Amino acid sequence: MKSHIRPIRMDRLPEAISRELKAARLRRGWSQAEVGKQAGLPQTHISGIETGRIVPRFDTLLDLVRVLGMDLVLVPQYLVPAVNALVRDSHTGKAGERPLYAVDDDDDGDAS
Repeated sequence: MKSHIRPIRMDRLPEAISRELKAARLRRGWSQAEVGKQAGLPQTHISGIETGRIVPRFDTLLDLVRVLGMDLVLVPQYLVPAVNALVRDSHTGKAGERPLYAVDDDDDGDAS
């Protein structure tokens, strides 16, 4: 029986993932060598992943993101904008228990 799913072999890690891994490392103040030590990988491998030259196996990527205090999750496509907004707010210090439809404190609610 033929499968309708065609395997895709990536030749580079997507730039957004590489950029976020590096940003997470820098937020922790860690060197590539420190991340490698925590994840059980050589510094050169961390460098290759951050630059996109190395496409890690799924288990390696999962270990790496967890060492950096993150996780990989499957999100329904229609929720991606909301999740992206929450992540962006967490990086800018605007995170908190605030509904997505809340107005700013300095907004008096007038439409004028």
